[in-house]
Amino acid sequence: MTSRVRTIGAFVLPLALALAACDGPFNLPGRAADEWTRSYPLADGGQLQISNTNGIVEIEGVTGSMVDVRAERVAHATTDSAARELLSRIVIKEDVTPTRISIESERTSGFLMGVGYEVHYHVRAPKNTVVRATTTNGRIVLTSLSGKTTAATTNGGVSANALAGGITAKSTNGRVAVELTALGADEVDLRTTNGQVSLTLPVDAKADLDASVTNGAIRVTGLKFEASDESRRHVSGRINGGGTPITVSTTNGAIRIGAQ
Repeated sequence: MTSRVRTIGAFVLPLALALAACDGPFNLPGRAADEWTRSYPLADGGQLQISNTNGIVEIEGVTGSMVDVRAERVAHATTDSAARELLSRIVIKEDVTPTRISIESERTSGFLMGVGYEVHYHVRAPKNTVVRATTTNGRIVLTSLSGKTTAATTNGGVSANALAGGITAKSTNGRVAVELTALGADEVDLRTTNGQVSLTLPVDAKADLDASVTNGAIRVTGLKFEASDESRRHVSGRINGGGTPITVSTTNGAIRIGAQ
């Protein structure tokens, strides 16, 4: 099984251009943007990894065996010309085999000033793909996936809808909101530091729940829940007799667990 590794561009800027790669509003008048697109076949139950630094990662589960990636690259600078120069050097790295696809927005070296960039990923993948999505400054949005999923961001939230598999979702500054249409054997682990965590389950879901909060409230509604330990900061027990392990925690924010 061979691997194909491809790097787009080389991130070398003139010294006159400075880089501060931070997501969010850039107070810079110059702007340039383009689209980077790829399509890959992926084996049934294969792995997909999207690693980003600044920008949104959206992954939607679809029928078929192809992974389609559309990445919007946006550069900001003091002039449009400088932004175009930066845009041409934003690096996206591919590492592809029949069973695993890895796409990475490479980090820049050093600390320069006066420009910024972001990459927004819009991905369609087979529903049962094993997905790992990471970004530092940006949101992660997951839809209609049934394979095991991992999502991690620092400054941004995680939103997952119509999932039917295990998920690990973590944020530092942001809300984590997950809707599951089914539970399997893989655990559900949802954590944030500053933000609310909400989890929606089928009314007949069988799970072992452990939820904890430091500053906030915990509510479990619409589900047959038998608590084995219950206080203001910690709740644990069985949902519909127990089953899939579910761990939910936040430091500053509320926890809401309910039925569809």
